[in-house]
Amino acid sequence: MFIRLFLFVFCLGYFQAHAQQPIESAIKKVLNRQADAWNAGDLVGYMNEGYWQNDSLVFIGKNGATFGFDSTLQRYKRSYPDQVKMGYLSFSELSFRRLSADYYFVMGQWHLTRKSGNLQGAFSLLFKKIQGKWRIIADHSS
Repeated sequence: MFIRLFLFVFCLGYFQAHAQQPIESAIKKVLNRQADAWNAGDLVGYMNEGYWQNDSLVFIGKNGATFGFDSTLQRYKRSYPDQVKMGYLSFSELSFRRLSADYYFVMGQWHLTRKSGNLQGAFSLLFKKIQGKWRIIADHSS
């Protein structure tokens, strides 16, 4: 009996982990497309690739919370007015946590390589599957 229970629990965990891999891959693709847009100097593309286009989007940074897609885009434009200030964006140390079928929590490190001085920090993102696409609905970056 113990062996059957062990095998059942093992198989359940194994199949759950493998079922999550396509979702994590899809979310990584969102982040990669965002980085590509950023590295092309395209803030609008960066936002459109990942963020929920809704007034309920929340971005939390060193200056506090910003609510809404348009306000978040304007915040980025003020902080990064040109491609020189934007630099080259990359992500590392990504960690994924499934919260439910439609929600994922993602943590990692962001890196900006710039002539004026490199920047880096940590982020936590709440992704929600909206109309078949994974979208960031909350972003805390520092």
